[in-house]
Amino acid sequence: MIDVGAKKDTRRIAKAQAYIKLNAEIVRLIKAGKTPKGNVLEAARFAGILAAKNTAGLLPLCHNLPLNFVGVGFDMDKTGVLVKTEARCTGKTGVEMEALVAASAAALTIYDMCKMFAQDLEISEVFLLEKSGGKSGVYRAVKRKK
Repeated sequence: MIDVGAKKDTRRIAKAQAYIKLNAEIVRLIKAGKTPKGNVLEAARFAGILAAKNTAGLLPLCHNLPLNFVGVGFDMDKTGVLVKTEARCTGKTGVEMEALVAASAAALTIYDMCKMFAQDLEISEVFLLEKSGGKSGVYRAVKRKK
């Protein structure tokens, strides 16, 4: 790990996303709450939050951060689910990895809960949407398409 001890504590915010391609029938089952393993989106929300809180345990050179907030939301369309995450803390290093890990874990949870219906599920478009705080300032990703 790098030494961040001399850095000033600042408010840090990061937003990330992941997209999981499903099919229309799986989307319908999720919306209707008819999947055998239970509420897919709530399980994915909890998985994303838990993953963000445990990022330092998953990524060996990540600092353990005192998170103030982790949010996980979903936008569904006919072909899948867009996972959107946000992580916040006041600290010496950014929360980009926490937001990205949350998005990834939430998408993987959706995959796990829906793989019984199809084998062609696909997770893509995992990237940092924006971040703020710290010396490098504000970053916003260029708009991408699914």
